[in-house]
Amino acid sequence: MSESIVVAKSHGKDLSIIAALANRHGLITGATGTGKTVTLQKMAEGFSKIGVPVFLADVKGDLTGIGEKGKLTEKLQARLASIEVNNWQPDSSPIELWDVFAEKGIPVRSTVSDIGPILLGQLLDLNNVQAGVLQLVFKIADDNNLLLIDFKDLRALIQFVGDNAKKFTTQYGNISLSSIGAIQRGLLTLEQQGAEFFLGEPMLNIQDLMQVNPKGYGIINILSAEKLYNSPKLYSVFLLWLLSELFEHLPEVGDLDKPKLVFFFDEAHLLFNNISPALLEKIEQVVRLIRSKGVGVYFSSQNPSDIPDTVLGQLGNRVQHALRAFTPKDQKAVKVAAQTMRANPSFDTEKAIMELGVGEALISFLDEKGSPNMVERGYIIAPSSKMGPMLPEDQLTIIRQSCFYNKYAQTIDRQSAYEILKNGFSLNNQSDQNSNGSDIKRDDDKNNKQNNGGLLNFLSTLLFGTKGPRGGQHDGITQKIAKSATRQVVNQIGKQITRGILGGLKK
Repeated sequence: MSESIVVAKSHGKDLSIIAALANRHGLITGATGTGKTVTLQKMAEGFSKIGVPVFLADVKGDLTGIGEKGKLTEKLQARLASIEVNNWQPDSSPIELWDVFAEKGIPVRSTVSDIGPILLGQLLDLNNVQAGVLQLVFKIADDNNLLLIDFKDLRALIQFVGDNAKKFTTQYGNISLSSIGAIQRGLLTLEQQGAEFFLGEPMLNIQDLMQVNPKGYGIINILSAEKLYNSPKLYSVFLLWLLSELFEHLPEVGDLDKPKLVFFFDEAHLLFNNISPALLEKIEQVVRLIRSKGVGVYFSSQNPSDIPDTVLGQLGNRVQHALRAFTPKDQKAVKVAAQTMRANPSFDTEKAIMELGVGEALISFLDEKGSPNMVERGYIIAPSSKMGPMLPEDQLTIIRQSCFYNKYAQTIDRQSAYEILKNGFSLNNQSDQNSNGSDIKRDDDKNNKQNNGGLLNFLSTLLFGTKGPRGGQHDGITQKIAKSATRQVVNQIGKQITRGILGGLKK
């Protein structure tokens, strides 16, 4: 029989997520202050205890307490007794702390090439024409094996494309210079928001998020998102990129006894605000298909209506905390929330949503056959770990003692598009590289006849090349070796470039 994660109690009965069905995704909703964060913490530590790694974003800064044992206070003891919980024990879960800005966690980065044009276009808030130009820029980079690691690479390539727009027209279509300018301005805005911290190397290896400690507990990876949340576009695109990385690089595993990873997406409404229909379709596809990779995705937001219907219909395990209905719009939202759950004839779901207290919820998890259970009214069991933040000095200790700290702490700036373009890369160079050996030999023979200056002239020509009668440069051995070395580096970087559903690189 599959393991389960007990989340709540209802009249003495356990309300549990079946581990084998946890990859059917889930949803936590409710008004501010009704207990969503505690529910998320309870679920996360439950998955950890059965050996499932977890990734979650800590928007409020109070989830680091998962790494410390809770305390059985008199108030908590009374609460547990009132909901018939008699086996509560304090416990902690192993955690890793991450931070895009490297302030409250290990740095987490991606490269521009790996993010891809689709998510970057969303991040830059481009219109359709501008997004199309950005797609062309990435296509040019991919075709020419130009690796885009950070902002300076992207800026250099965009400037190069703008300066040579007419040369690209035949192969790639018209490139609007006004769109090039809009993209450059968008990059400046992103830099001011701190996005340059996110773009660079070493890039996060998703396997580092899927670790289990010696006790068999899944590691809970906590992303410090207090500062990141102030840049909503960057927050949502970062989490989307991470989701796409999991989707593109994890193998198909089918149905497992438990997930390989559970991914919590807090403040999920930010993901779908002002989103294009094309990107929404791709997100819906990723959510639908990623469960076969062994990944469960759990969205948390205030109202189920924050999630588009095409995504909402895929979220099987649901917890609905209280909603307040002060306006006609609020009342409509309550009605919609009630309709998303399988009705229980013993109570009025719509009425119950407005009556729920803090820590109380309407809960519907999937049964053994994968069908939604009737909604139950229950109380979330208190997490075994500390509810509240860990002390800053203790967080720093965890960061410094992490086996990933030395791996990601220092940035790496290797040769990429910026350096290649700065060193005189041109479209003519590319065609020169493809010239055949007979042409080179014929040119060399001609030059040798024009330079009959003895052994020294011959060696000079052989090593350093000569200028042709029309001013063209014919490379010697030295130049050819240098160019060959550069091409080998570039080809290693960009060999067999293909992109996935959300535009990220497939390796």
